[in-house]
Amino acid sequence: MVKNLNEALSNFSDRITDAIKAGKDISITTHIDCDGITSGSIITKALIRAGAKVTARTVKEMNGSVIKNMQQDSRDFHIVTDLGGGFARQLDEALGEQWLVLDHHEIPDEEHDNDRVINAWKYGINGGTEICAGGMAYFASKALDRHNTDLAPIAVVSALGDRQDQGEKKSFTGKNAEIVEEAKSGGRLQIDMDLLLVGRETRQLVDALAFTSQPFIEGLTWSRDSCFSLFKSAGISLKDGGRFRTPSDLTDDEKRVLIEAITKFASSQNATQIMDELIGHTYTFPSEERRSFLRDAREFSTMLNSCGRIGRAGVGMAICMGDRNRMLQEGENILVEYRKMIREYMNILTNERWRINGTTSCVMVNGEGVIPETMTGTISSLLAGSPKNAGKIIILRTDGEENTVKFSSRKSIGCKTDVNLSVLMKTGAEKFNGIGGGHDAAAGARITKDKLDGFLDFLEDSVNGIQNQNNS
Repeated sequence: MVKNLNEALSNFSDRITDAIKAGKDISITTHIDCDGITSGSIITKALIRAGAKVTARTVKEMNGSVIKNMQQDSRDFHIVTDLGGGFARQLDEALGEQWLVLDHHEIPDEEHDNDRVINAWKYGINGGTEICAGGMAYFASKALDRHNTDLAPIAVVSALGDRQDQGEKKSFTGKNAEIVEEAKSGGRLQIDMDLLLVGRETRQLVDALAFTSQPFIEGLTWSRDSCFSLFKSAGISLKDGGRFRTPSDLTDDEKRVLIEAITKFASSQNATQIMDELIGHTYTFPSEERRSFLRDAREFSTMLNSCGRIGRAGVGMAICMGDRNRMLQEGENILVEYRKMIREYMNILTNERWRINGTTSCVMVNGEGVIPETMTGTISSLLAGSPKNAGKIIILRTDGEENTVKFSSRKSIGCKTDVNLSVLMKTGAEKFNGIGGGHDAAAGARITKDKLDGFLDFLEDSVNGIQNQNNS
């Protein structure tokens, strides 16, 4: 059994090199979110450079149907990124030894002995905070050819998309820190300490502040009128000639004035904590054009998520692999549509209060008939960022395909529970013949509708039971 990541990556390189030399057709299967799109793009680009015959596709989740399609595919070898945890036995049965997985989600113990599973957790690396699938794909691409270090920026986007900037002031730790340093030393990444407003390069100032929900500032977040008044009273110009200014246009003096204004506004709230969250490391790609949504790495990650969530993952992959022409315009249009959808879904959840049922430890949200299953992760993350839900677990459900129910769970800000959401979703779903998994603080599941009541009871009993143990 392979004992460390370097050995596993060396084996990966050997197997891929042999497959290319043998003229095998290689298939990449990856997830639809930012981490999936980036990891799939990184490994696809590296394989193309190595002379491989390769195709890539995205899927919403790994399941028996996806594996059956892989088995029936005419391709000779399969690489899975950001998916596959818990499916090694089925992959072995369907594909023999002609597959590899690059992933970071928690996996069952029996998969630690399978050398075709290259997973961060197997090598003592925390896949929830220290590396994501994009990072795993980056190191695999470097093992194929050291010149693939130019793919490091896409791996940075990947880590931000999975919210792994969990170090001090939104910095990175572990393997992610290595990737950031490689991108920076190559002149491809600029790191600054700045205001963490959304849309730093593209959103006009009022919108940038109004739609910044982490931290959530009561009275400003989602209130354009209040944000407009704040900028006006602070004396900060919203326009430069006929063009609206963005956060990246602010001078250092204007930033200080804005920080003072926000601090004063939030004085009745926890202003110190709010400002601590609002100021942190920003990650900028200097080679991208000013005021492009690709220049700020966090905005880049949002665009990729939007592509996957509304069924246009191929656009995101094309942009990651270097397309800066037609696909770039498509990506911008998708991002606008995505933001509009999010606002609509959040407004419905806010107005139809019967959809949200909260206890002291958990908030259950019913998105059936409103939220598409591809958007559950986005919406549950937004709900987890609201101070109203601080300290609680968010569990959102909605209609899934083929008579199923899709669940997405998140730990909110300040949530100290011992509940491991990956374990909760996986064991609970399997108990009701479904599938589930993820990370300690973010996980998902899918069950059939006839098992819904039993699964809901299991979730509530599990969360409340552990919470009661902690309080006793």
